[in-house]
This record gives sequence, C-alpha cells and structure tokens, in this order.
Amino acid sequence: MTIEFPREVGQAVSEHPYPLVFATISGAHLYGFPSQDSDWDIRGVHVLPVREVLGLYDTRDTIEQSAKSPIELDVVTHDVKKFFGLLLKRNGYVLEQLHSPLIVKTSAEHDELKAIATGCVTRFHSHHYLGFAATQWSHFEAETPPRVKPLLYTFRVLLTGIRLMNTGQIEANLLRLNEEFRLPYIDELVSRKTHGAEKGVLTEGDAGFYREEYQRLRSELELSSERSTLPESPTCKQDLSDLLVRLRGSNL
Repeated sequence: MTIEFPREVGQAVSEHPYPLVFATISGAHLYGFPSQDSDWDIRGVHVLPVREVLGLYDTRDTIEQSAKSPIELDVVTHDVKKFFGLLLKRNGYVLEQLHSPLIVKTSAEHDELKAIATGCVTRFHSHHYLGFAATQWSHFEAETPPRVKPLLYTFRVLLTGIRLMNTGQIEANLLRLNEEFRLPYIDELVSRKTHGAEKGVLTEGDAGFYREEYQRLRSELELSSERSTLPESPTCKQDLSDLLVRLRGSNL
C-alpha cells in the first residue's frame, strides 16, 4: 500500500527518544477510510536500554505523544517486552500495528518479528474482535443521528476477525476485506466517511438494516472461531524471548 506521509509524521518518528524496531500507521488511514480531518495514528515498538530496565527508576514501557498543529498526531509506542507480552495475550491491535503496510520506520527485527508473530495467532483472538465490535456498535446506537464512523469500525473489526479465523492472516483495510466479502453497502459508507467530515452521520431509518448486518456478521465470526483450525494457545513464546534478549543486548 502506497501513501504519502505528511512531513510531521516522519519528524515525530525521527525524534523518538529510543531506538525503534518499527513505526507504522494505524487508525482510519490503515483501515481505508480516513476523512480529510482524520488524525495520524503512529504506533510502534521501542527498545529501552539495559541500564534503564535494571535501574531503580521507573521505566517508560509506554510512550504517548500528541500534537494538534499543523496536523493532528497521536504517537504511542511500547517497549519490546510489553509489546511481546501483548502479542501473547491475543491482542488484535498489536497484530494489526505490526503488520500494517503503512510503514514509517522498519528494521530487520521488524521482519523477524512479523514472522514469529504468526505463532501468536489463536482462535481466541475472536474474543478481541467480538468485544471491539460490541463497543463500536454501542457507540453507533447511542447517538442520534447515528454516525458513519462507529459503523465502519464495527464492520471493519468483524470482517478482520472472520478473515483471521479462516486464514490466520491479518487484514485491517476495509476496502481490501470487502474484495472478499463483497458487502454492497461498504463502498457507499466509506465514501460518506472519506468525502465528508469526521463526524458524518446517517439517516435514522438505516439503523434497522445495519443492526441485522451487525448481528449476522457477529454470528459468522463466532462460527468461524468455533470452526477455526488455529491453535488455542500461542506457540511463539520462546522465539519472542530470544528476540527480546538480542534486542535488549544490542541496546546497552
């Protein structure tokens, strides 16, 4: 996927206080439906030096930075140990960040980590996507008139979850997902979001149809999880541990 990043995105990554294994773009730009006023969500993994990990001071396991001008930026990175722990906890967010094709900074270890992380995928990742979809759907139903954004997030995570259960592969871009699922309403919803404002709305009369689709896709994800041939537990813990030791040792 080719996309031109604003200068401020590269600058924010280059000014990070610690070495980065990778930095990628997440959020609406990754999902395929950014509005003109969407912020840029930068996610990544940093490596704390041994002296900070072993010392008496609090470590910066997670670093969060934001900016509002000239563009809105949201930067969140985790130390390698915390990120690897999240991978082992069946966290779909970190899998999507790791495999995002919108790469601001990469490394040989980034490629190695992507290969290792195939052993982190389990059929219980479905719980992450079911939970995220339920949260977004509650946002959609709570607002009058309903907004396009939470509806798109709902369908995006359900389709990502179904595909992950069926193939073991992460795909977070809704337009690419819909090349497979062919839901006739997705392109129109995406168009409303990308060509309108971040807070674009729908007519209330659409809600009943989308409620049925939400319930149908939720049931499909649950069934895909039950039928999935993915393992029940991660198989990559030792490989992650070995990579963590090497990364920490190279950053004395």
